[in-house]
Amino acid sequence: MDKACYGIFDSSLGVIGIASTEKGVCKIALPGESEEDFFGWLRAYFGSQNVIEDRGRNEGVLAELESYLAGELREFQSPLDLRGTEFQMKVWREVRTIPYGTTCSYRDIAERIGHPRAYRAVGTANRANPIPVIIPCHRIIGRDGSLRGYGGGLAMKVRLLRLEGAIG
Repeated sequence: MDKACYGIFDSSLGVIGIASTEKGVCKIALPGESEEDFFGWLRAYFGSQNVIEDRGRNEGVLAELESYLAGELREFQSPLDLRGTEFQMKVWREVRTIPYGTTCSYRDIAERIGHPRAYRAVGTANRANPIPVIIPCHRIIGRDGSLRGYGGGLAMKVRLLRLEGAIG
């Protein structure tokens, strides 16, 4: 079974958790996510015995996140190790194609993945996104232009969208 190596870091967003496998980043916990949820997710996918603290393995991802938050990085290079259902992974892959500084609706994503009526399911998949910011679910908004929920909280969603110039 794969091992997940994690680190807990102070970042410009606040305290975040980052976990990765040999294949890539598998989980990022934003400040709004509890430690219990972070470790629960890791144990569910890797088992308790395969969750190991290793800050060093995740420092490159942290550096990319900090560079993004400083407005210096627009595209993440860190490899990902996605864990989810086939539908979730399809949604997350499509969300990754949304360009920096732009937004689209849940319905847009549903149409792009060939399930035009599944916009609520797209919302549910976004809520389950294990790698926020890198999989930019903050760029998904309501069809009417309204900002909808975000795992890191609406204030963080606004901060990220403003950073990218997607909103004023």
